[in-house]
Amino acid sequence: MCAACATAPLWAAPLSGCAARPEFVQRTFFNFDTVCTLGGVMDQSVLNEAQEMCEHFEQLFSRTIATSDVARINAAAGEVVEVDSQTAELVRLALGYCERSDGLFDITIGAVSELWDFAEGVVPSDEAIADALPHVGWQRVVVGQNTVRLEDPDARIDLGGIAKGYITDRLMELYATRGVTDAFVNLGGNVAVMGHNSEGRAWNVGVRDPEDASGTQVVATISTEGGSLVTSGLYERSFEKDGKRYWHILDPRTGYPVQTDVVSASVYARASIDGDGYTKPLFMMERDDALAFVESHEGIEALLIAADGNIFTTRNAHFVKRS
Repeated sequence: MCAACATAPLWAAPLSGCAARPEFVQRTFFNFDTVCTLGGVMDQSVLNEAQEMCEHFEQLFSRTIATSDVARINAAAGEVVEVDSQTAELVRLALGYCERSDGLFDITIGAVSELWDFAEGVVPSDEAIADALPHVGWQRVVVGQNTVRLEDPDARIDLGGIAKGYITDRLMELYATRGVTDAFVNLGGNVAVMGHNSEGRAWNVGVRDPEDASGTQVVATISTEGGSLVTSGLYERSFEKDGKRYWHILDPRTGYPVQTDVVSASVYARASIDGDGYTKPLFMMERDDALAFVESHEGIEALLIAADGNIFTTRNAHFVKRS
């Protein structure tokens, strides 16, 4: 891999002229409504297992697949639903991030998020949002070993804000159990790495430049041999209607897209689920409060990009800004 590739984001295609070792393999496919790329020094059979794992989790966690655990929970009108143990585990973990963020992250945003359609550019009425908002409240989710119940029959859970982090961590565990030591996972904005890249060097994972429509330019990188970088950006899914821009990160307090001067938030941590659980609330805080919030949690670092292009990092961050 050439020097330019080494500092490019993992979602960028390798530049021509780069020669990877033959045993370094990768695969790209579509899951979770995003482009996924898996790879490393491994046999193709491990990639097969990893892709099958992605498909398995999509069948469990998708809000729009009628037979998924999440869809069945939402359709149960307050009754107890027996679910896969991994679904229960994810819900349990997600509720922890709801609590630690004082509800700025809330998996019951589904009552509101199902009203919005960012693919078709649908803006729900003020009345519809007002009717749905009382059903947003993570405290009314009851999770057991293999069961989930919504105490509010009209509540809806949406795990889209945290599922990719959980899945990324499970994929990295799969690699480890198969003896893989050099590998990466890239599920859209969730990137995790272990060991070394195809040149035997530490991974350089990039933070995408929000102003670059191609998605290949970065504003900062972090060098690591084991960890996860999660980036959420207002540019990821948005549309314009009647002269107003709407983006996909919804504020559970209002039911509308967040009002913020932060256009991109990145969290680096050992576990990818930490990145998912902590990036979204950062858009709903004042910048100094957001940085202080991250610094109050041991083992995570953050980088914020403001609408004016300025970059801010936590004091303990190891990001290297690109000039």
